[in-house]
Amino acid sequence: MENDSGRPRFRMTALIVHGHFYQPPRENPWTGNVEREIGADPYHDWNERIHAECYGPNAFARIIGPQETIERTVNNYTHISFNFGPTLFSWLERHHPKTYERILDADRESARKRGGHGNAIAQAYGHAILPLCNERDRKTQVLWGIADFRYRFMREPESLWLPETACNNKTLDLLIDNNLRFVILAPNQAEAYKLPGSNEWHSVAHNGIDTSRAYKYFHQDGSGRSMAVFFYNGPVARAIAFEKTLISSQALVELFKQAAERGPLVNVATDGETYGHHFKFGDLSLAHALEIEAPEAGFSITNYGEFLDRHPAEAEVQIRQTADGEGTSWSCAHGVGRWDRDCGCHTGGHPGWNQKWRGPLRSALNFLRDEAAREFEAVGGDLLVDPWKARNDSIELILDRHHSRQDFLQQHASRNLSERDQVRALTLLEMQRNSLLMFTSCGWFFSDISGIETIQVMKYAARLIDLLDDLGLPTRRKKFLDILSEAKSNREEMGSGADIYLRHA
Repeated sequence: MENDSGRPRFRMTALIVHGHFYQPPRENPWTGNVEREIGADPYHDWNERIHAECYGPNAFARIIGPQETIERTVNNYTHISFNFGPTLFSWLERHHPKTYERILDADRESARKRGGHGNAIAQAYGHAILPLCNERDRKTQVLWGIADFRYRFMREPESLWLPETACNNKTLDLLIDNNLRFVILAPNQAEAYKLPGSNEWHSVAHNGIDTSRAYKYFHQDGSGRSMAVFFYNGPVARAIAFEKTLISSQALVELFKQAAERGPLVNVATDGETYGHHFKFGDLSLAHALEIEAPEAGFSITNYGEFLDRHPAEAEVQIRQTADGEGTSWSCAHGVGRWDRDCGCHTGGHPGWNQKWRGPLRSALNFLRDEAAREFEAVGGDLLVDPWKARNDSIELILDRHHSRQDFLQQHASRNLSERDQVRALTLLEMQRNSLLMFTSCGWFFSDISGIETIQVMKYAARLIDLLDDLGLPTRRKKFLDILSEAKSNREEMGSGADIYLRHA
């Protein structure tokens, strides 16, 4: 498009780049410390390595001038929509407070510039696949994610990132129940849309949804409550994440310009680690693109909350459910099978490998969760007025180590507890924390059950069993191991899931 002078002219288009920054929890469940991870050399562990390559550089991104000199330093988090996984963010707070504060500063600055809408959004706490959770765990994961956000950013979140964007109707209904305003999904997760004033539903072919507008999803209870749904631009996100578009800021902005022909919004979502960890110097490309070149090309850098104020959702949308009602995600072509069965999705591995181990792993952990829940209700019911409400509220103790345990127990205890019973009540809550962390999605994502991510979720299971034992309660360890033994590693020398558990967890 050109103006009368022949110079290029682009209409003002809203541009939103969302980064999902996340690492699985790596702390030893017994010590609370991250142990050395050899593959992260020369750094102590993967958190440290990725901080050095991504989280830190994006907080202090350099703008390079014509003479290869540093003109200035910018905070990329002021230009992008973002979420940080709570377990990663708490690690940053302890180990890299300067980066942590720059991220908080970015949210405050963006809120000042964008009508009170900060760039940060919340995330479900333990990065579990929410459609595969039972109702209680799904609720706690959302409540803890909101509480963590409120504690750190000192405001209410407008949205919550769904791990792997995995959702079904029950998941979106839960977000509405908790007063969240919008959600970000992949384009393949749309099923059909209906234009305002029309009763006709239009089926959406694979990735065929118009991503330049917001849609309205209505709660399934018929109450008329709703939230906005943004579907990110799939081809652009894929080019950024997998096709080396970040090799130059010019290439990145050219991609945005091509996408801008479709409508008033270009929005993309990728793993935040793309910018610097997956692609070296991706942080610099992002800085140049959003600080200089995209605005010069006619883009208005914004976030979802500000965009909604100016362009409210009007068209209605239905999301894909799959036949079993489990829903869909952004990284599994089979819905959410990647975290439950050998669906065919995998990362790496060798020819002939399979992921049949996923089913027995989930079955074993589901069994352990349910057995622990029964003990929690039985023993906790004697000590606490409402054990499950106490679990939901116990995020206060996780976020603030100085929070008075006695005050917390006075609020939730069913009677005046002895010192021994106070310890038992807190031990039960710690058991439940480990129960939730057992379902961190990375335990199923990769190619073999012997990976460090899967061993980590097994460690949470081992810690849960230890706590049951400390309480003098049945551990069901033998049955748990029997189920886990059905999971076979692709590495013959590693044996079964039970062998790996006994050797490494």
